[in-house]
Amino acid sequence: MESVVEEEIELGKCKFNDNKNNATSPPAVLILVKREDDELTKVAVEAITELVGYGVQVLVDETLAENLEEYENVDLESDMIRLFEPRPVPGFGTGEELQQFTEKDVEECYEEEEEEFVEQPCPADLSDADLIVTLGGDGLLMYASQVFSGPVPPILPVAGGSMGFLTPFQREEMVEAILISLGLRQMSTETRQEHLYAKTNDSKSANSSITKQSHVTPINFNHQQPLAFGKNNKICISMRMRLDCRIFNADGSLKSRYNVLNEVVIDRGSSPYLASLECYCDDVHLTTVQADGIIFSTPTGSTAYSMAAGGSVVHPAVPAILVTPICPHVLR
Repeated sequence: MESVVEEEIELGKCKFNDNKNNATSPPAVLILVKREDDELTKVAVEAITELVGYGVQVLVDETLAENLEEYENVDLESDMIRLFEPRPVPGFGTGEELQQFTEKDVEECYEEEEEEFVEQPCPADLSDADLIVTLGGDGLLMYASQVFSGPVPPILPVAGGSMGFLTPFQREEMVEAILISLGLRQMSTETRQEHLYAKTNDSKSANSSITKQSHVTPINFNHQQPLAFGKNNKICISMRMRLDCRIFNADGSLKSRYNVLNEVVIDRGSSPYLASLECYCDDVHLTTVQADGIIFSTPTGSTAYSMAAGGSVVHPAVPAILVTPICPHVLR
């Protein structure tokens, strides 16, 4: 098990290219919505309609596509809305899924689909998304990380669940945050200063008019103020560690491989006895744990199962792996 840190990407300065045809294509956003939530589906419909109007291609999974059929203002036949079909990533998975799919098999699968869908648009895959937007809770973010086992595009998490440790954006900020992330809308510091300057002048003129008039004009709360994100009104990207988890058979052959965002858990399963686990780091014996199990957590996962088991909370920027025993047989 080793840590994997994704390559840093500067948002707002991306070039959007079609990997298959080597031609410039519109930016594509994959929108994942929490299932069986009508309110969030309505929010997604409004966002999709607005994004298509800005010339952004929207990718939706099969579940969301079925829900969108109930809305007349969403044209699923449009070239700007495509069906997203996740594919197995070569080298990841378990059992037959791990052994059968190689890079050559995936390329042959692409060639067969190009011949089959000559007159129909080919479904989008992992390489077509420039940005992922999750409209839900932290669990949906975990699902997005699982779908993109290999390289993963930047993820913009929008709050729509219960806890929301990893969803800093609000629904009202969703479309504007997407446009700024794709570099389609920039709110410069000068524009922000001009807005503040105009607001200050309005306040001064209002104060001077108070001395001459007995009534005060009410403020227009319907006016939408420009949003400011991060430093200099730009989206800031937070790099997150993922763990490359590999399980080997007794003969040394690879059985399973996963990239996990939160944690890897080894427990005693259905056995009624304590598990005795010998932990090594770079082939050096770290400790022997007698417990119900052990948690290897990333800093992102430090607020999940590890924290419930008594582990520390670690900032995402700290390059560390947390080792937290589950109900250890020790005196504290």
